[in-house]
Amino acid sequence: MREARFSTRNADGSVRCGLCGQYCTIQPGRTGVCGVRENVDGTLMSLVYGLLAAVHVDPVEKKPFFHLYPGARALSLATVGCNFRCTFCQNWDLSQASKGRDRRITGEEASPEWVARQAKASGSRVVAYTYSEPTIFYEWAYDVARLIASRGMVNVFVTNGYIAPEPLREIAPYLHGANVDLKAFRDATYRKVMGAPGFAPVLDALKLMKELGIWVEVTTLVVPTQNDSDEELRDIARFIAHDLGPDTPWHVSRFHPDYKEMALPTTPARTLHRAYEIGREEGIRYVYAGNMPGDEGEHTCCHVCGRLLIERFGFQIVRNEVTREGTCPGCGTPVAGLGMGESNMLPA
Repeated sequence: MREARFSTRNADGSVRCGLCGQYCTIQPGRTGVCGVRENVDGTLMSLVYGLLAAVHVDPVEKKPFFHLYPGARALSLATVGCNFRCTFCQNWDLSQASKGRDRRITGEEASPEWVARQAKASGSRVVAYTYSEPTIFYEWAYDVARLIASRGMVNVFVTNGYIAPEPLREIAPYLHGANVDLKAFRDATYRKVMGAPGFAPVLDALKLMKELGIWVEVTTLVVPTQNDSDEELRDIARFIAHDLGPDTPWHVSRFHPDYKEMALPTTPARTLHRAYEIGREEGIRYVYAGNMPGDEGEHTCCHVCGRLLIERFGFQIVRNEVTREGTCPGCGTPVAGLGMGESNMLPA
């Protein structure tokens, strides 16, 4: 265990956690919503510092990041635990393992130095804190991120965006990118499906990330009956275009039945195509249809002349014509993102 950050002790022995938008008040011997931050005799402790439950090397496109060092490898890390309880979670075996009667805090101990060695050995330019929710293992992620940044590599969060402002500001100098799940645009959905008070903290975190210079991409898993109406999709697209800026990529991703939502159907392709159209209508320059390998919605095109710039199949880049200067070779328009003109595809 490691003492947790961003907590306040109360006179009755409880502690208030200030790490995320849940702002849990935790009694002695209990954990917060995440299941991995425990009040031990009046001190908030992290139960998962350096306790890795998942380690993989993925294409950065799988996170998904389409405008951050295309083709780069990403050393991807996670502990158990999450501050949400999404009923459609596709990594529920990790995210929910720390909760309930059968709670499990498992993993292999790993130091920041070990991560740096693994990143170098695997040819990974990016270290991704992903799979579960990186906010809940913040103390370890922060220590790793500082070391990784000092070695000239890139840190990214794949997150639900419920991080509180103070910890976000603290890690921002070492956090280069974030793909944030904007799961819905209705408080009722966040309460019922995600187990969170509402979606305002996500919007606040997204705007603060942009202000702090973190490269942001947004993902919405489009779930039938939950967030797939034209009205709600347009609300999301309008927020992205107007509040985050038209260069902010929006990934509209296909839902497949999982966890507690096995009775729901797979998202029809026409729904994602409609979401794509809505995003473009609202002025988002880069909209992507995810989890549909071979669909034209996977590609990056110049938003001015329409030229195909990056052709993808699934998470693999088939062709990248962005110039070394990060521009369209046809009309010279800059392509938004980090490292867009660099060669990031390393040999196997």
